[in-house]
Amino acid sequence: MDHEQIGARLGTIRRRRGMSMAYAASQAGISKPYWSMLENGQRRFEKRGLLETLAGVLHCAVSDLTGEPYLPGDRESAEALATLPPISAALHDSTLDDVSRDLPVRPVDHLAGLAARANAASADSRYGLAGRALGDLLTELHVHAVTGNTDTRRAALRALTEACIVAIGTARTLGNNDLAAAAAQRAQDAAARLEDAALGGFAAMSASIVLGRMGARNGARRTISAALNAVSDADPDKADSAPAEAAGMLHLASAQLAAKSNDADTARTHLDLAAELADRTGERSTLHYDFGPANVQAWSLSLAVELGAGPERAEQITSRERYDSGLTSRERRAALHFDLARAYTQAEGARDNDAVRHLDLADQVAPLRIRHDPIAHEVLAELDMRARRRAWELDSLKARLRVG
Repeated sequence: MDHEQIGARLGTIRRRRGMSMAYAASQAGISKPYWSMLENGQRRFEKRGLLETLAGVLHCAVSDLTGEPYLPGDRESAEALATLPPISAALHDSTLDDVSRDLPVRPVDHLAGLAARANAASADSRYGLAGRALGDLLTELHVHAVTGNTDTRRAALRALTEACIVAIGTARTLGNNDLAAAAAQRAQDAAARLEDAALGGFAAMSASIVLGRMGARNGARRTISAALNAVSDADPDKADSAPAEAAGMLHLASAQLAAKSNDADTARTHLDLAAELADRTGERSTLHYDFGPANVQAWSLSLAVELGAGPERAEQITSRERYDSGLTSRERRAALHFDLARAYTQAEGARDNDAVRHLDLADQVAPLRIRHDPIAHEVLAELDMRARRRAWELDSLKARLRVG
């Protein structure tokens, strides 16, 4: 089982760090018996915040515990994973000041169109399509950003930021947080050169998610704080609501960080601020970030799960008719159904059928989004262990996620 493998890695790394179990547990803010149960595979790792905290205590990457990136289990996963090396090469081969000047490049408007199409594919969790030729696209946009005239440079920097956002989502979803962090930094640098606070806010929000996944919560908070300051006076009633959307997404990211640290009051404060902005902007989707009331509701569920209050919030959400209709991207719909599965799993067996149903829905909507998520593997393993009889739905999910 996945939790047993993670627990074994946890114990191995702790011992190699020369830490006693009691000391490691105290640093993580949990009891020694609980740490022992984690190492021995008697407790699961169903909260991202827990995995990030443990990695931080042991001074290792979360992927060192989870074993990411996972080997491809199907052709779609293999094609998506194959896009990562060219993306990495492009980001390390070019900078915003130095590029290879003898490379042939396509017109910047054409490249901007490709970046937008890649972003649309990423929002629908089609990461193989989104990342296909993304390395070449990144390289050519760098060339324009360095060698073009003023208008060309600005167009290239804007498209480069969007292409980097695609790279962030692809790499993060497939388990390569180091590459996602590199893409996030480049996106923020490009937006800074444009002096576009809204674009920088969206890039910073994505960067903070990656930093949080890496356990770098202080870095994530600094990133969010700086970006929020730049859009602090955003007017959600203006025709151009992008700055307010960026501010809202940054508040959601702040709420998530607080929830992972069990700071419910701070999480609620930022969630309320995001909700106030969303009520005024309505449903928007600048750069496919899908900010609006529906997404704020979805994030509220994710926060509740991290804070251990998932079942109650899940009931409130699902009691509403067409509760997922406002989410326009497949990635966001899958995330909502996945969090519903996580929430119902917290009901200690009373809502396992609902948990299985929502996990199956999430995988149908965005399989790559779910099959490469270690938390999804943990949730499925827990549901399988508690099952009183064999069920086709569980067996099918286990085969698709390669669990058990």
